[in-house]
Amino acid sequence: MSASKLQSWGHYPHAPQSSHPLSWRDAIQLELERVSARFGTTLAFGNGRSYGDSCLAATDHVLHMRGVGRFIDADWTAGVLRAEAGVTLGDVLALSVPRGWMLPVTPGTQFVTLAGAVANDVHGKNHHLRGTFGRHVRRFSLLRSDRAPTECAPGENDELFRATIGGLGLTGVIEWVEIQLMPVRSSRISTTSIRFDNLDGFFALSDELDAQHEYAVAWVDCLARGAALGRGLYMCGDHASDGDLSMPAARVRTVPFALPLSLINRYTLKPFNALYYRRQLHRTAHAQVDLIRFLYPLDSILHWNRIYGRRGFQQHQCVLPEAAARDALQAILSTIAQSGSGSFLAVLKRCGTLESPGLLSFPMPGVSLALDFPQHARRNDALFARLDAIVGEAGGRQYPAKDAHMGGACFRAAYPAWQQLERNRDPALMSRFWLRTTQQ
Repeated sequence: MSASKLQSWGHYPHAPQSSHPLSWRDAIQLELERVSARFGTTLAFGNGRSYGDSCLAATDHVLHMRGVGRFIDADWTAGVLRAEAGVTLGDVLALSVPRGWMLPVTPGTQFVTLAGAVANDVHGKNHHLRGTFGRHVRRFSLLRSDRAPTECAPGENDELFRATIGGLGLTGVIEWVEIQLMPVRSSRISTTSIRFDNLDGFFALSDELDAQHEYAVAWVDCLARGAALGRGLYMCGDHASDGDLSMPAARVRTVPFALPLSLINRYTLKPFNALYYRRQLHRTAHAQVDLIRFLYPLDSILHWNRIYGRRGFQQHQCVLPEAAARDALQAILSTIAQSGSGSFLAVLKRCGTLESPGLLSFPMPGVSLALDFPQHARRNDALFARLDAIVGEAGGRQYPAKDAHMGGACFRAAYPAWQQLERNRDPALMSRFWLRTTQQ
């Protein structure tokens, strides 16, 4: 057992995980049986980009899968790629983009593993056109403690296939994943950024422009009030029709250590948001940028989570059904603005109507809002209770991959298929999230 300790990206809850590292596929089954026999249960841990406790084992002993990170096979004519569980999305891009193929769906960081992308059924700025990551998974291999290795695909071990996509790593340890890529002709993205004055402005731009572009997302000023409530920047983009397919050289900075106190607070957030809102000289700006800069703006700052201080942070991400989204968003943003807490990166986007094959997939037709909050137990508990009530009354739900607070009743009401997932759960696997929301 390694002495290193792993944590979730939000560093909350503070539950350092004892790492049992793996480097070879043929060792996974034995290690799963050994660790679960010794400690009761375990969990696969990828690159630690889940924000809350869904990546934390109930026993605090995890199988660290990042070392199982090799490519297995690729068909560059059809754009089909097979790779081990620990390969990151960034690894895929570095190999595939120069050959004219792109991930069809990617979240806001390239540092997620393939298995993590499946287990959390990640989505991105093009959900309105491409749906979730799970829609582009062709097949995967699943290792369990109670049965032989199993290959899953649509129509082949279909129930286990659907339970694993968005199944939070509970149905088995993913050994490898095969995905369908999409063709691109350039590694650059043509972008348009439009400043809007309030929440109605976002909905007008989204109604008009989302369907015309591959990617669409908005930043909102979570502290704006009154007539400016929900003001922000709407950004859309498309892969350039021609140009260089080379990937840009990495240009990264790092936050070297966790600060004693969070830099994100009521004294810094308001002026930052005001400056960011006005950063464009004109209401509309056009540019062409490399895909890393557009899709992963925070990846250029390694360990950016450390700016929230030693106590870490929580993210509150919800999705609201279309009919109730406008009123619910007004209530949510008003509540956050009154609290004086919030995020410098508040992301607002429209989700589309394409269904995921996953049982517990987060997106639904409507609007998603994600904000980070510095960890402060008393303040966050009160604020999140109010936000959860608004989301629940609107018929929405929170994102398990980002959650560290949701109550069991709230989760079970929002995800009624949880019982079907529980029936497919490997008895040797248990996360702190699943224990908190379904077993207590």
